Amino acid sequence: MTYTPADSFTTRPTLQGTFGMTASTHWLATASAQAVLERGGNAFDAAVAGAFVLHVVEPHLNGPGGDMTGVFVTAENPSEPVVLMGQGPAPAAATREHYLAEGLELVPGAGALAAAVPAAVDAWLLLLRDHGTWELADVLAFAIGYARNGHPIVGRVGTTIETVADLFTEHWPTSAALWMPDGKIPAAGDIVKNPAYADVLDRLVAAGESEASREARVDAARREWGEGFVAKAAVKFLATPHRHSSGADHAGVMTEADFAGFSAGYEPATTIQFRGHTIAKTGPWGQGPALLQTLATLEGFDDDRLDPSTAIGAHTILEAQKLAIADREAYYGDAEVPMDYLLSPEYAAERRKLIGEKASHEFRPGNVPGHEPFVPPLRTEYLPPSLAENGELAFAGVGEPTVMPTGETRGDTCHIDVVDQWGNMVSATPSGGWLQSSPAIPELGFCLGSRLQMTWLEEGAPSTLTPGKRPRTTLTPTLVLKDGKAVTALGSPGGDQQDQWQLLYLLRTIVGGYEPQQAVDAPSLHTTSIPGSFWPRTWTPGGAVVEDRLGEDVIAELEERGHVVTRAGDWALGRLSSVVSDPETGVLKAAANPRGAQGYAAGR
Repeated sequence: MTYTPADSFTTRPTLQGTFGMTASTHWLATASAQAVLERGGNAFDAAVAGAFVLHVVEPHLNGPGGDMTGVFVTAENPSEPVVLMGQGPAPAAATREHYLAEGLELVPGAGALAAAVPAAVDAWLLLLRDHGTWELADVLAFAIGYARNGHPIVGRVGTTIETVADLFTEHWPTSAALWMPDGKIPAAGDIVKNPAYADVLDRLVAAGESEASREARVDAARREWGEGFVAKAAVKFLATPHRHSSGADHAGVMTEADFAGFSAGYEPATTIQFRGHTIAKTGPWGQGPALLQTLATLEGFDDDRLDPSTAIGAHTILEAQKLAIADREAYYGDAEVPMDYLLSPEYAAERRKLIGEKASHEFRPGNVPGHEPFVPPLRTEYLPPSLAENGELAFAGVGEPTVMPTGETRGDTCHIDVVDQWGNMVSATPSGGWLQSSPAIPELGFCLGSRLQMTWLEEGAPSTLTPGKRPRTTLTPTLVLKDGKAVTALGSPGGDQQDQWQLLYLLRTIVGGYEPQQAVDAPSLHTTSIPGSFWPRTWTPGGAVVEDRLGEDVIAELEERGHVVTRAGDWALGRLSSVVSDPETGVLKAAANPRGAQGYAAGR
């Protein structure tokens, strides 16, 4: 059986050039980053500029109160992928005992008790300081302009606000004032401004004006963020109890010391070899190594079993993902994780034997010597006690992103990739701090994030809520190297689906020979037969979600094999973007997601 050839039709061309390429989830971020490249900035200057624009133009998908992870290489050291760690830990007072005493069984999906220490801004500033070339004022000018002067919003921002409108008006009046001025929900194309956030960015720039060097000016902005007015305003405001997704009111527990105690940093990437390529991901404090485990398992199959467009290929991929993600739940966290064993060829061979002809409906983590696997609560549905007592109904997800009326969001975010003419390449996934995460802080124009919902209140989990430890984030950008040079920066929004969708891209480009845009456009699928990382943390045993374009015959065979298939529509799954470099020819490429009519690539 041969690999399914790529469709000759693509929604847009794979961009090609030699100067520089940018791809992201919003055209304004792409255009801003590309403008930096055009004016002599490098990939890191461009990525930081684009990221701060994403805070403004995709406020329903990320915000300055959230988090980010990145993976990059520099032109000076092209063979060493480095992780940019922008995931804050749980506050010192965020103990499981406190949350249980508040009547909680799960960390809420929205409200200040779900907030980890904000980390995205510090991480972006660290990257700019160490690897950028531009002044902070110039990098932030794009975001400041859009926040102060306004920008036309995409329709999904208004859809998100409409979903949580009752929550805003009844419980979060500061959010209503910011996002529903005069009680009006903004419509697609309306000009939306956020002068409070523009003021925040101006104050960060002003903090370093008296410093002698560019690096010192950036560090002054970092101190102003972590030790100055931002921390003070956030801590004071969120100390007042407010409605959480639990259905009850709680006060936040974050302190100024929590803000001041965090610093973003760099870490070595976790890597694996697959078909002559090095795939680089974060450590197991993120979900990234689960993609590596999946590839290790799939490595032992023939090419026809790695084709997502066939029934046998889709079945094999779904089953391999279930096994890897079960290990994610059982072993991953901000702790000692036996990654060498989990990524070993011997372990992959054991796991490969578990993939049969029928879909598994079981939770099957592997056995690791010296480690007891954590088995999370396997719920197919969940209603918090406070809501059950009041006779309120469970909430259904609405639209894209998947936002509940209580504010919690299941896994939508942003992404940006940049490569420049010198060989710098970065893939980054900023998220959290969605406008619906917690009440907006009036002086700041944003809210804090909700990443702690990825921790458990059960004892014994590698990701049990623990003060000072990072929640196991879903943010998982990818860098691909070949012959010691970075060749692809790749990523996607999508929570638990991020790496599942990226896996399809990697298989189709590395094994199937697809061009970047062909791989982005191709029909997508993912498993839901895994415990969700987002509140209410349910799963669908045997669940598989597919785009209808996969084809009637393929979908029917998946159902015959026991997969519980949900059809999502023709163009519904995947938010991929990528930039590509061919070190031999110097040709650069870029591709972006057409789904949702929002992602865009640019370059020349």
